[in-house]
Amino acid sequence: MLRSILSITIIIVLLSSCSSSLSPVKPPKSLTKIDNAFKINKIWSFKINEGASDKYLKLSPVLDGDILYNVDHRGMITAIRITDRNVLWETNIGREIGSPLTLSGNKLYLGTSDGQVIALNKEDGQQLWSVDVSSEVLSAPAVGKGYVIVRCVNGELFALKSQNGEKVWKDRQIIPSLTLRGTSAPVIYNDVVLSAFDNGKLLAYNLQTGRILWERSIAEARGRSTLERLVDIDAELVVSDDIIYAVAFQGKVAAIAVASGQVIWSRDFDSYIGMAVDPYRIYIVDSNSEMLALDKSNGATHWKQDALLRRSVTRPLLHSNYVLLGDLNGFIHWFRRDTGQLVARVKIDSFDSTNPSLDEEEDLKYPKSRDILTAPVTKENVVIALDRHGNAEAFEISYP
Repeated sequence: MLRSILSITIIIVLLSSCSSSLSPVKPPKSLTKIDNAFKINKIWSFKINEGASDKYLKLSPVLDGDILYNVDHRGMITAIRITDRNVLWETNIGREIGSPLTLSGNKLYLGTSDGQVIALNKEDGQQLWSVDVSSEVLSAPAVGKGYVIVRCVNGELFALKSQNGEKVWKDRQIIPSLTLRGTSAPVIYNDVVLSAFDNGKLLAYNLQTGRILWERSIAEARGRSTLERLVDIDAELVVSDDIIYAVAFQGKVAAIAVASGQVIWSRDFDSYIGMAVDPYRIYIVDSNSEMLALDKSNGATHWKQDALLRRSVTRPLLHSNYVLLGDLNGFIHWFRRDTGQLVARVKIDSFDSTNPSLDEEEDLKYPKSRDILTAPVTKENVVIALDRHGNAEAFEISYP
């Protein structure tokens, strides 16, 4: 598995090389000047430890009221009050981290690169329990109804008791030898566990017993080469109104009834990035960072937006009447939900947010110091974004 992860990482690096190379791969689309449709005011900036650093880890922070909980790749966990940036507590668990945090009740849960699941007290960071699982954990644990569900990179799924970490059941799916770097987080919905795997399958389990209720293929391996046969489901699953929405790399996006596993609709699609869902539409980003709005009832396309083509964007975030995406150069972009029009932009650590005036060569280098790997978090009209090195900035938005 390690060799597989390294292989795909090398491939991605080669494909992402700058325009000065002889590679036929197209570079990221350059930005053009826009006039923001509303005022975006930076209200604070704060350095929170080291973030993901040069690792490809989606270490999303968690916001609970005024408290922001954050973890970096070294295992440093920090609780910060965002109103005054006061560090309430900080603890180092002494292990390399693989997953973002999950907050449930008075506990924080996370997984490590060496195959541990850890629970902490959210009030002071004290470790409550830890348990070994079979391999690295890259996605956030799902927590609910007294259970913690953990997906490991080797295809195993574990159900633990949230009180003490005791193992209740597990299942394993056979996965390909070569996969993308990442896993989709499991979801607990009522008494059902929903989990996607790198073999292109989505499975539903009974929460208490682990019995498989149904399984569906979202993608099937095709082609001759190993790369052509990649069918990972790495994008986060979204459940809305008893329907689960899932998308696979080189596969399909599908709407499936949680209770029965019946496919309501599906269409060819290619994504490892993810989606957001509102009562009417699905906002989804494909593997080239083109965003589409799909009809929630049948998957029909409402609009497409390619302003951020090949810019390695984040999962979409819905805020007010807009869809937000972060990108590889530290920009956050606002798009109208109804039309897909790009209406505003701001940059982390930028002197001019509306006219980036980027040097063309610099824009194509994929500078890791600016990369936004995870969707921002929000509270009311405040948007908080972090880059891969733990630099956090908060913006107050004056929406019309």
